Amino acid sequence: MDAALLSASALEREIRSLSAEIESLRRPAGGTSETSRLDQLRDENARLKYRINVLKRSLQEAPPPSRAMTNINQRLQDVFGVAIRAACPELDHPPLSVTPNQQAKFGDYQCNSAMALAQVLRLRGVKVNPREIAEKIVQNLPDNELIQKTEIAGPGFINVHLKRTFVSKLLSSLLINGVQPPPLTSRKKVVVDFSSPNIAKEMHVGHLRSTIIGDSMCRLFEFLGHDVLRLNHVGDWGTQFGMLLAHLQDKFPNYLNESPPIGDLQAFYKESKKRFDEDEDFKRRAYQCVVRLQSRDPDFIRGWNLICDVSRSEFQKVYDCLDVSIVERGESFYQDLMVDVVQELEDKGLLQEDEGRRLLFVPGQSVPLTVVKSDGGFTYDTSDLAALRQRLRDERADVIIYVVDSGQGTHFSVVFAAAQMIGWYDPQVTRVEHAGFGVVLGEDKKKFKTRSGDTVRLRDLLDEGLRRSMDKLKEKERDKVLTPAQLAQAQRSVAFGCIKYADLSHNRINDYVFSFDKMLDDRGNTAAYLLYAFTRIRSIARLADLDEAALRTAAETCEVQLEHEKEWKLGKCILRFPEILHKILDDLLLHTLCDFLYELATTFTEFYDSCYCVEKDRQTGAVVKVNLWRLLLCEATAAVMAKGFDILGIKPVSRM
Repeated sequence: MDAALLSASALEREIRSLSAEIESLRRPAGGTSETSRLDQLRDENARLKYRINVLKRSLQEAPPPSRAMTNINQRLQDVFGVAIRAACPELDHPPLSVTPNQQAKFGDYQCNSAMALAQVLRLRGVKVNPREIAEKIVQNLPDNELIQKTEIAGPGFINVHLKRTFVSKLLSSLLINGVQPPPLTSRKKVVVDFSSPNIAKEMHVGHLRSTIIGDSMCRLFEFLGHDVLRLNHVGDWGTQFGMLLAHLQDKFPNYLNESPPIGDLQAFYKESKKRFDEDEDFKRRAYQCVVRLQSRDPDFIRGWNLICDVSRSEFQKVYDCLDVSIVERGESFYQDLMVDVVQELEDKGLLQEDEGRRLLFVPGQSVPLTVVKSDGGFTYDTSDLAALRQRLRDERADVIIYVVDSGQGTHFSVVFAAAQMIGWYDPQVTRVEHAGFGVVLGEDKKKFKTRSGDTVRLRDLLDEGLRRSMDKLKEKERDKVLTPAQLAQAQRSVAFGCIKYADLSHNRINDYVFSFDKMLDDRGNTAAYLLYAFTRIRSIARLADLDEAALRTAAETCEVQLEHEKEWKLGKCILRFPEILHKILDDLLLHTLCDFLYELATTFTEFYDSCYCVEKDRQTGAVVKVNLWRLLLCEATAAVMAKGFDILGIKPVSRM
């Protein structure tokens, strides 16, 4: 479709050029050669007009791919794009804006381009009323299967009413094919850097946001069909390993032959840090251990691996709870690559000496990067440059996203600018972005800590979530109607779903207040409310005694009617899912999906309160009538909610 639009646009420009030449040949008296040339141009012009009409007709008639979900907003933009180019042929890149209409009485979507077009033309010295432009746009709308009618309102707003048959057809396709991603123009290699705890330190609440947000972003890109590499850039190298290895040698001198029973790595780290700060002999030996480690001494590499393995085991317990898969590629991976980076910068003459350090100054950036320290060692700047270079050159990434707290914004800004200056990537071709996020606050609006003032351990937080969710389920007496297995499943779904949703439903750029009471509340925009809503929707088909096979047969044979205003509202809401995902792909703000799911759930409630799906005998309770098309609307709602949950990393249950 996009190719057809581009071709149509190019043909329109060619037609305008030929028309101008025809006019120039009409003016003189003209000899035989000029008359012949005029005839040729007329034939060529007629041929091009025929081709553009064929292209426009293919745009109007071409159905969406059989399984892919249609982005209605994008389809409308395609149609209005053709109309706007025809209405304002003198503009090469006319502004185009189509948005969902917030008030149903004014239509389903709205094209707001007329005012912007009038302003562009005014700057060119052409005075025109926006409403006149809107009328021209409407006049040039090609025939299509989407639009029932248009209305011009106010200074030039074009209100768009969709065809109900079109919406019904899309809903049937969704029910038959499942929730499929919109058509993919090109499959990209996407690298997402997230989570990134430090070896020998426990994951704490500060790692929560990066892990949850990064995993959800990966799920979105994966659903849309991209090749995603999930990277865990763990802190597994540096000076702290010298003190850990020295402490390991003292506490477990036989560590090379017997695996040391390091049960509490956090305590082990604190012990070694205390010795490092207080004992000069220990500190000196710790530095010697760093040298031996960096020189790849086998005994020290063995000790380093032992410490890393203990940490990995603890990290994995958290990732298992949160259902997060990730590939570890720590700072150690880039050690040899950092030498290559420094050499490349030296060869290009980009480094400057400053008191023994070698710095990289980037135009427009207030802070230089320290590439080599005065003692010859490397820094986080060097390792981040090496990581970015490897992801661009070896992984051949088209998109690289760093899910790291907003406090690192300046650092990444300098690193990205440096990479562009060096010539590693062109931002017009490759997307490299820091997806920053705010901090987690306690209910006192201060940084989230334990009562003793320590950072909250992530394992403790997750365990507390499990305890509270079970209390909530028992409070609702779900333990009396669910089997022990179902109750345990519901407990995990609510606990981890609520923790994730509480994070993702807030704009990631802002700080957010962590409150178990709020996130477990089954009223308002919470995971608890949505999970209960989902199980209620799924129960409707069970009430009608229809299994998946029966529902699939119904989807293939029964038209989804949208006569009632609540049916119509719900049907349109369901089909906004692809455009929501498209928006998140642009700005990486996942709270938009949470807002959509909440809107979908509340719209469903309005529908269910107004439209009987399954009618029962009041005396006997027996089912007397099933309004099948409404049951299909229930199933379409549940299918989209389930896919939305999946992208957010939330696991719903069928019974709660």
